[in-house]
Amino acid sequence: MLINQSFITDIKSIISDAKEKAIRAVDHQRTLMYWHIGKRIFEEEQAGKDRADYGTYLIKHLSEKIQPEFGSGFTTRQLHWYRQFYRDLSNCVRTADTIELDPVQTAIKRW
Repeated sequence: MLINQSFITDIKSIISDAKEKAIRAVDHQRTLMYWHIGKRIFEEEQAGKDRADYGTYLIKHLSEKIQPEFGSGFTTRQLHWYRQFYRDLSNCVRTADTIELDPVQTAIKRW
């Protein structure tokens, strides 16, 4: 049976497009996860204060608790990076919130 080549090309294109969109969606969600983890760490460290009292201990302890379950992406070093990512982008996010856009994506585009 002969199959129309344009049909095969269309199917390949549909598959490729879907794979690309899936990768972008995962990247978007991963970025949101990093930002939200950083935000939560920052909030816990600050606990309503101007300066954190126990930031280094908190991140080290958190890493020890979550790394066995979720893997190497949650080392102490990575968690510090997530916190810094949140802090670096927090001013941009506040601006995005006022115009009702996805705050993290808007901040990343500006960063």
